[in-house]
Amino acid sequence: MFYWLMKYIAIGPLVKAIFRPWIVGRDNVPTSGAAILASNHLSFADSIFLPLLIDRPMSFLAKSDYFTGRGPKGWATRLFMKGTGQIPIDRSGGKASEASLNTGLQILGRGDLLGIYPEGTRSPDGRLYRGRTGIARMALEAKVPVIPVVMVDTDTAMPIGQRIPNIMRVGIVIGEPLDFSRYEGMENDRYILRSVTDEIMIALQRLGAQRYDDVYASTVKDRLPPGAPGRP
Repeated sequence: MFYWLMKYIAIGPLVKAIFRPWIVGRDNVPTSGAAILASNHLSFADSIFLPLLIDRPMSFLAKSDYFTGRGPKGWATRLFMKGTGQIPIDRSGGKASEASLNTGLQILGRGDLLGIYPEGTRSPDGRLYRGRTGIARMALEAKVPVIPVVMVDTDTAMPIGQRIPNIMRVGIVIGEPLDFSRYEGMENDRYILRSVTDEIMIALQRLGAQRYDDVYASTVKDRLPPGAPGRP
């Protein structure tokens, strides 16, 4: 209920009026049943525009830092994240990663839509980077399709490190669902998980024509000089 209140009364009309976002392929999102929306990740704004432009509620797995801030800014951020259907997860690895996986499976088990950024973090330079295999494991365990989603120009509208967005049009391109039922029962095979993940990233690259680099975005960020935009 809170999600729909924020979407249609508080946030949605204002954002749409200011940015006039466009969308192609909305019909590729099923009207019912669970599915994973796998998106490239250019900007914090990605998690704003995608939920607003599809016709069903969806949840994103978001880093827990967004929910723990203090003061008025922390309160506003936490309110916004909850209002747009985002779920806090710990991305520190190990048991935290397993907990994140289970959270995603619970959402899919309810028959809902789950948004995932396979790269694991925002691209520091607009390129598409190697996907993390957690998305493949979720898709195989939950037996759900993966729908590729490409965000367009959100990094120009709200670059990394910029708090006030630039007023401009942004877009979303949604591709046809990917079916991985041929790998049923193989969710513990790391070679299968890598193959499925790579297939998702290829679909994203073809859909959005981004330059692809077969390294993790987090590795590229770690190599950036201190203080550079995108540096953790």
